[in-house]
Amino acid sequence: MALSVNIQKRLGGFHLEVQFETEEGVLALLGASGCGKSVTLRCIAGIMTPDEGRIELDGVTLFDSAARINLPPQRRRTGYLFQQYALFPNMTVRQNIAAVIQNRACRHARTGDLLRRFCLEDAAELRPRQLSGGQQQRAALARILAAEPRAILLDEPLSALDSFLKRQLELELAETLEHFQGTALWVSHDREEVFRNCRQVCLIDRGRSQGIRTLEDLLRHPDTEAAARLSGCENLVDVLPAGTTVQIPSWGVTLDCGRPVPEYIRLAGIRAQHLLPAKPETRNAFSCRVDRAIRDMFSTVVLLRPTDAAPGAPPLRMELDRTVWEVLPHEAGLTVSVAPENILFLRKA
Repeated sequence: MALSVNIQKRLGGFHLEVQFETEEGVLALLGASGCGKSVTLRCIAGIMTPDEGRIELDGVTLFDSAARINLPPQRRRTGYLFQQYALFPNMTVRQNIAAVIQNRACRHARTGDLLRRFCLEDAAELRPRQLSGGQQQRAALARILAAEPRAILLDEPLSALDSFLKRQLELELAETLEHFQGTALWVSHDREEVFRNCRQVCLIDRGRSQGIRTLEDLLRHPDTEAAARLSGCENLVDVLPAGTTVQIPSWGVTLDCGRPVPEYIRLAGIRAQHLLPAKPETRNAFSCRVDRAIRDMFSTVVLLRPTDAAPGAPPLRMELDRTVWEVLPHEAGLTVSVAPENILFLRKA
């Protein structure tokens, strides 16, 4: 195992309890703001000390509460990319990179190589305040790699950038990680960012990790309310199982699931992209009125309310290509349906 983490940490009323093991490659830590993702990174880097547990990287114990081992950050061989990059403000880019290279004999050559690799030669004598956001990130990455880390820890690395620069630097960051021979942890609350850049994901919900899974599995088979929300499922509804169907009292409908519904299931999910306009005779079709249509650049999000919905029931979200919505007659209401295989069975939090 390249990285093994099993730790607990209390911060006031917040309790972090995280456990995962991962090998080389990029693992995402995905969760809502305040769930404990950044605390986990700080504990791995040695910036924060867990209350108990163990952290091991490439066979080296970084922390073990039982054995009273707690290596200082500079001995852990972890490169931490902070949200604000944390470059030394009174040093030039060249000096920032050179400062972490221990071998004096190769310091000059290694610094030059990294300046060229990250296209920073023209900015080599500038200080951080004189750099653009993109240059700051590249300088921070160059400094991290100069220290030859065993693991790279990325704490929401794109959160401080505007949308145009974010996409550009995301590609550069992904290329850097592709050539990195070690473990990388990418902390984010942006599922699309995670899906583009990571192979596997560890969900963290209110301080507790939920195991590692592939992104494909998370999309197709989220098994908890937290997993469904974090994977982008916005239609979550209380249900009553009845054989191979679920009754949805708040909608006033019963849906055929095409498979036995476990008796313990009390929550179901339907992705907005899986709710589709349909003819009344379609399987699982039910009528709705249109509350609102929200146009995006390439899609339209439609808020629907089933005809027999209970008062105060939350609206359903349906997402369609804009061109499809624009030609769809809906003034008198709309009939929609969901395929049985797209009904998700979920455990409540």
